[in-house]
Amino acid sequence: MMIKATKKLFTKIAAVVLVTAACFTYWSCCTVKANKNQKENWENLFDGKSLKGWKKLGGAAPYEVVDGAIVGRMTKGTPNSFLVTEQEYGDFILELDVKLEGTSTNSGIQTRSHFEPSDNNGKGRVYGRQVEIDPSERAWTGGIYDEARRSWLYPLDLNENAKAAYKQEEYNHIRIEAIGNELKTWVNGVPTAYVIDTLDPTGFIGLQVHGIPPELDGKKVYFKNIKIQTSNLKPKDFPADVHILNLVPNDLSAAEKKAGHKLLFNGKDFTGWKSARTGQLPGKGWEINNGQINVLKSDGGESTNGGDIITQEQYAAFDLSFEFKLSAGANSGVKYFVTLKEQTQGSAIGLEFQVLDDALHPDAKLGNNGNRTLASLYDLITSNRDGRARRSIGAWNRGRVVVTPDNKVTHYLNGIKMLTYERGSQSFKDIVATSKYKDWENFGEAKQGHILLQDHGDAVSFRNIKIKSY
Repeated sequence: MMIKATKKLFTKIAAVVLVTAACFTYWSCCTVKANKNQKENWENLFDGKSLKGWKKLGGAAPYEVVDGAIVGRMTKGTPNSFLVTEQEYGDFILELDVKLEGTSTNSGIQTRSHFEPSDNNGKGRVYGRQVEIDPSERAWTGGIYDEARRSWLYPLDLNENAKAAYKQEEYNHIRIEAIGNELKTWVNGVPTAYVIDTLDPTGFIGLQVHGIPPELDGKKVYFKNIKIQTSNLKPKDFPADVHILNLVPNDLSAAEKKAGHKLLFNGKDFTGWKSARTGQLPGKGWEINNGQINVLKSDGGESTNGGDIITQEQYAAFDLSFEFKLSAGANSGVKYFVTLKEQTQGSAIGLEFQVLDDALHPDAKLGNNGNRTLASLYDLITSNRDGRARRSIGAWNRGRVVVTPDNKVTHYLNGIKMLTYERGSQSFKDIVATSKYKDWENFGEAKQGHILLQDHGDAVSFRNIKIKSY
């Protein structure tokens, strides 16, 4: 009996020791975590128990706290709903974990955003830059969308390597840095988007429950571990090969300069440009004002007024970006690999990113299967018809052409991939053979060439023209 009692006593003591050790370990971990958060100036935006410090705006989707997470329920018949901070923020670093149910749902995190109470028939509307949460096959999580204002700024077509970072039906860790004019995002530690924008130096942070079709009614989105830094901010490094979207006209950020980008237009004069006809500056048909190059309207003919202008330098493999604004019914283009070897009466010959008012200009209905429409490789390859890529006439659009050293070429419009092809490939040669360029030997295969802005006799403006050579 004595031996059994002693064994029971030792068993109880051992159990107490184990529990005490476990508690000490937990307390130590929590203390270390708390000390780390305190040292790094983290502040919890969500206490894990209530919605204190938050308020609902927009639609009527419900939010509640369940097991230490804010849970929003998608609700049919209501527009986008937002749970937003009562406080507004300027510079900050925000981290949180997000999970969505389903693979056709959607959500987002508003940054420095605002509310217009008179919009949406008096129900009000949230607007501002949003970090996308997208579990669909498109996989644009971490991209930047401008809610209820400018649409997509940074779709993940601009950083395809980051598309695989999101994990469906799991918690994903999101990091957002909003410092000065720069907004950067990470998804599960993967650098995702980089936008430079002067709008909204301050605003609230918001958690979105997206408006849905009826079949998604009841799906949920979860947010937890929401914390923020607002002082002594230390931004993380961002890889130099990730595309930077700089919306400041005719500006190069320090990061862009470091990555090798340079301006092709300084916003003031025609330095670096010349007439494709004479080699001098054009005597008419072009002007510069308000930081933009303007093609002046004439007769709508191809190169019948001031004529095309080209860069002084030639380029081989490059990343070219530019902004353009069309007047109603206008036609123009941005050409590349222009050599001037061909003798033409009209515009100089080269591969062309088509710039066109598809709705009003008749050229959109010519060619083959729409291969003369906006962002197409003119008369050769039709662009992606995704309507989200297109802005209204009179608004600025962002074009981009990337040519890699292996001759792969990609066109983008407002960040969305429009087409891709390989210069000199058999498929490329086959397309050329059925086009208006069939009589030009080795068309589009020059080792290097000028960049060209086309005078097609219509009012078109260009700005923010920059290039990086590979």
